[in-house]
Amino acid sequence: MRPFTIVAVYFVVWWIVIFLVLPFGIRTQEEAGEVTLGTSASAPVRPRLIRVAIATTIVSAIIVFGFWVAADIYGVTLESVAHLFDGK
Repeated sequence: MRPFTIVAVYFVVWWIVIFLVLPFGIRTQEEAGEVTLGTSASAPVRPRLIRVAIATTIVSAIIVFGFWVAADIYGVTLESVAHLFDGK
């Protein structure tokens, strides 16, 4: 894969993974019993966005590395994967 393709895939994977990682370990204001006036009770007490960004970056790098290994080293293409689902 070309470098631009790898960066584009990483960008898309990063955004998908962040929405998967974001809810882990979050305590809401309602659960903590500290609802701030003017905010939703479901708002997080401490969002820990730096920790989420670091975890997302690491998980995304592993996933993209797996894509790169499959495509460049093992020669997996969309056509070769499509033949698995043809049923022929």
